[in-house]
Amino acid sequence: MTVDTKPVTPAFFAHAVLKTGRFEEMVAYWKTLLNATVAFQNPMLCFMTFDDEHHRLAIAGLPGLKDMPDQTAGLDHLAYTYASIDDLIATYDRLKSEGITPSWCINHGPTLSLYYTDPDGNRAELQIDVFHSAKEVDAFLTSEAFSENPIGIKFDPEDLFEKYKAGTPLMELTERRRLEEGESFLDHLDL
Repeated sequence: MTVDTKPVTPAFFAHAVLKTGRFEEMVAYWKTLLNATVAFQNPMLCFMTFDDEHHRLAIAGLPGLKDMPDQTAGLDHLAYTYASIDDLIATYDRLKSEGITPSWCINHGPTLSLYYTDPDGNRAELQIDVFHSAKEVDAFLTSEAFSENPIGIKFDPEDLFEKYKAGTPLMELTERRRLEEGESFLDHLDL
């Protein structure tokens, strides 16, 4: 297709850059979180990757930065999709063994998601897709269940992953329940 018939869009999302006053701590955290390799590092800049792109995340150490106050407007999180529940569980177990635990675990409906918070308060969502097609996601996003609860249902990862390891089918574990009487989607927010 030509530019005249199709809007020009980016080919893919290349990378994100986080600036920090905790350079070494942030490099160690994100390298561990993403199981990434360092493509380049000097005393104030680190490029890391987890795939065939030269870098997916850069950490820039800058002197004099202040922490962001809570409830500041801006980017909420970066999301990374894993190929399977087994990969997500292996990542959860690996991170837990390193002392890194999720700050929020939620079944959004289209995704089963673990949110992690870095030393600066930036968040990463590690997720798996629950549905098998964009058509299924679209149907869910236009459903009464999504209209009633656009956030999701919190879950205990230890409980869910143990049930999966014991043989409970993934479809059963990832089916998102409806809100109960008196329950609000706000009860499931990570504020």
